[in-house]
Amino acid sequence: MTDQMMTLAAIENLCLQALMAAGASEDNAAAVARSIMLAERDGIRSHGLLYLPIYAEHVRCGKVDGMARPVVSQPRPGAVVVDAATGFAHPAIDAGWVRFIAAARENGVAAMTVFNSYNCGVLGHHAERIAEAGLLGLCTTHAPASIAPPGGRVPVIGTNPFALGVPDGAGGVALVLDQSASVVAKSEILLRAREGRPIEPGWALDAEGLPTVDPAEALKGSMLPAGGHKGFGTGLLVEILAACLSGAVPSKDASPFSGALGGPPKTGQCFIAFDPSAFSGGFSHQVSSLVHAIAAQDGARLPGGRRQAARQRTERDGVSVDSALIERLEALAH
Repeated sequence: MTDQMMTLAAIENLCLQALMAAGASEDNAAAVARSIMLAERDGIRSHGLLYLPIYAEHVRCGKVDGMARPVVSQPRPGAVVVDAATGFAHPAIDAGWVRFIAAARENGVAAMTVFNSYNCGVLGHHAERIAEAGLLGLCTTHAPASIAPPGGRVPVIGTNPFALGVPDGAGGVALVLDQSASVVAKSEILLRAREGRPIEPGWALDAEGLPTVDPAEALKGSMLPAGGHKGFGTGLLVEILAACLSGAVPSKDASPFSGALGGPPKTGQCFIAFDPSAFSGGFSHQVSSLVHAIAAQDGARLPGGRRQAARQRTERDGVSVDSALIERLEALAH
């Protein structure tokens, strides 16, 4: 079947209707629908419409409580804590957002942790949102275990990404860095498995600890950390912040984000925001100088450059979506 062009507004509305039809409240569905739309806008297919059937399935089977109401508390002036109540991460993050940003501006720095949570979509979008508020944002989220320690075979941490959102001092965003502890996001291997395409060498090991290009075997084994033991160390840092500090279920004990088995994963997030003006008067100038030093070099690209290019293209032209996928998603919505 041929592809069809969809506007970003049409994508967001389709996601909203499908999630509500699955049993999510309008507020919860709206937060997730926006996240999927933003992923499609930035060309991040692995977190876009392809994930919508999984979200809908998880609402129907109870892996995610579509009617959850997050509970927000603020035990200290710079600490915001959100219980996602086994619902989607997106509305839980939204529930604590105003307090979190206000606390960072008041104290110079603040952190927000989320527990009893779930997949939070593209982590860089949350970091970008902090930067749009004029703050420096460091975001972490963990996931069900898929990376074994160096020398081991049993996964103990997830792909565990972190994202950094840097404000430009003029109401915009200087750059967004978003990367996982693994060579590639696990969602990319899931995408390859659904499409029947092999993965790239060096992405994963099978259950015996041997290199594989078969996505099905990779999903039974473990992801390879980026940079070997250093990548595992990055994932461990994220695990400490997003799981241990938040009080979430550790990656090694969390149920998978894919499939209907295992009940709610109850994972977590940790976001930290700094007000640059509380620490240095020259922050924006130094960031600008650093960005220029990178961008001025032929062949060099700032982190997030591809996403920005995709964003400009899709905002102008819309998104090309497989007709069969549209039919499947429209069936979910009705």
